[in-house]
Amino acid sequence: MSIPASQPLPPSSDSAAGGAAGTVTDSLVEANRHYAASFTDPGMDARPVRKVAVVSCMDARIDLHAALGLKLGDCHTIRNAGGVVTDDIIRSLTISQRALGTRSVVLIHHTNCGLLSLTEDFRHDLAAEVGQRPTWAVEAFKDLDEDVRQSMQRVRTSPFLLHTDDVRGFVFDVTTGLLREIDPQH
Repeated sequence: MSIPASQPLPPSSDSAAGGAAGTVTDSLVEANRHYAASFTDPGMDARPVRKVAVVSCMDARIDLHAALGLKLGDCHTIRNAGGVVTDDIIRSLTISQRALGTRSVVLIHHTNCGLLSLTEDFRHDLAAEVGQRPTWAVEAFKDLDEDVRQSMQRVRTSPFLLHTDDVRGFVFDVTTGLLREIDPQH
């Protein structure tokens, strides 16, 4: 079950080591150098222009800004495995609302999510492998729509959030790119 921390990349002329094999992180740092060379400070505030926080899965197939027509500065983007509303998501949403002025929350899960095939056995296997039980729950689910409803309910009932009237949940289809809204009352 172990995952290597860094994997070597094939040699490339863009490598930070001048053509020698580097890591994925090396290539990202090099890409940042290119980005920073033409970067200009947009002069933005940390407060999202559209006063919205988007909670989504960390899945690499979802380009949230493109999918939602958002630009830099429009929203707070909060991601985790599954896009599940955990205590840390509530923490981030509370800071987003109370300190930085957001009022709306959009929750996005997606089709073919890896959490649909996991169970809490993942934690038990991990504990057996490393000798320490994780303090966090996997938050796996079998019913995508029901988990979106549960996430909406967790946001709506949090005593820490000021604005819970505009909380909507969706499922992003990774094959079509379309959002399907979930009825919270189903």
